[in-house]
Amino acid sequence: QVQLVESGGGLVPPGGSLRLSCAASGRTFSRYAMGWFRQAAGKEREFVAAISWGGSITWYADFVKGRFTISRDNAKNTVILQMNSLKPEDTAVYYCAATSRNYNSDQKLYDYWGQGTQVTVSS
Repeated sequence: QVQLVESGGGLVPPGGSLRLSCAASGRTFSRYAMGWFRQAAGKEREFVAAISWGGSITWYADFVKGRFTISRDNAKNTVILQMNSLKPEDTAVYYCAATSRNYNSDQKLYDYWGQGTQVTVSS
């Protein structure tokens, strides 16, 4: 069992930055690939980024490449999403998720989810 708690969301102007954190419980965190997903109002939840168990492999949705960076610290049971050059269309609830499978973008394959943190990009 893994419990995930996101933090770091908030209101930021266009072009700004935010750093989202996901704290995981349990001693087997390093056995899970981790992902970030987001859901905007009235839209389906979509993949943002994923990272492998050891952190050496990362994968991004095209719309965040070059702007967002996913990383993890297995000693601290934490996964980070650094978001730069934010746009109004990045406004959404951002979710952290864990999968016992290999890193991937298919949310159906993720076993555990956090409660989400709101990110609003607006002037």
